[in-house]
Amino acid sequence: MAWINSLPKIELHAHLNGSIRDSTLLELARVLGDEGVIVFTDVEDVIKKNERSLAEVFKLFDLIHKLTTDHKTVTRITREVVEDFALENVVYLELRTTPKRNDSIGMSKRSYMEAVIEGLKSISEVDVEFVSASDSRKLDNVCDGIHRKKIYVRLLLSIDRRETTESAIETVKLALEMKNVGVVGIDLSGNPLVGEWSTFLPALQLARDNDLYITLHCGEVPNPKEIQAMLDFKPHRIGHACFFKDEDWTKLKYLRIPVEICLTSNIITKSISSIDIHHFADLYNAKHPLILCTDDFGVFSTSLSNEYALAVRSFGLSKEETFTLAKTAIDATFAEDEVKQQLSLIYDLASP
Repeated sequence: MAWINSLPKIELHAHLNGSIRDSTLLELARVLGDEGVIVFTDVEDVIKKNERSLAEVFKLFDLIHKLTTDHKTVTRITREVVEDFALENVVYLELRTTPKRNDSIGMSKRSYMEAVIEGLKSISEVDVEFVSASDSRKLDNVCDGIHRKKIYVRLLLSIDRRETTESAIETVKLALEMKNVGVVGIDLSGNPLVGEWSTFLPALQLARDNDLYITLHCGEVPNPKEIQAMLDFKPHRIGHACFFKDEDWTKLKYLRIPVEICLTSNIITKSISSIDIHHFADLYNAKHPLILCTDDFGVFSTSLSNEYALAVRSFGLSKEETFTLAKTAIDATFAEDEVKQQLSLIYDLASP
């Protein structure tokens, strides 16, 4: 575990609001309790638990939705989440979040994302590089150390499946406007039982036409028609792939679409009944591109180091295989070539 902690790691499937520290959740929940918005004792035990049932996970998500509705909180949790990843030697992070609108406090999708950017700029515990080299002079960059931990951060704007076509297009246009502050792509996520693929296709096509990367939550529930439509769209990556049928696996492997694997999340949500039948093994043995990820490290009480340790224990990976798995994630990132080269150098120096 010590070696896995020290291993440089790449995180490509992490939701901002699902990665909040338990201590921060407790603090913010107490405030809402004092204000009478929630009953604090109803959520206190759930926050303090290390292993949560599926029902408790959804209860926690409901709480988080109530907590993350002001700019100051968004800035704070962004800062803390990135610091937590960096401190476990995550060297490159793609952080995804749904731009939120809250008219009652004057929050627009843009101001929400500006609060996220403020969080990145406010980090002082580690060095953060969240804009491309050509744009770095346009911002007050916080990377001023040499010997401290450094993390590259890029942002994905999520389209929630509850959104309309117009709202989804608004998110894509915002992503295009914010490419100079580290936004590199679009994610489609949210309740997989809500919404139709056709609703989001115009927005995703707009993103593709304007050179934004695209990753899709795909196969979270049994939905063969949508899974095939998503694969036919040929996104740059997909997440989860828990309910694929044989024809889906055949198409996925033919197209070589990288898969974001979230072991703990899949088990806790019961998308996969047990780790020994997880599709990680089949994809890994087929040498298909895959990346270990956390999904929501706060809600699921995990870390990227824990995900690697779980893979090592469950699938018998050697030290060399584990290192190679971590390094090959570089190819699946949405980073610029210059950053990929820097990441390769980091791994060359860390080679066991």
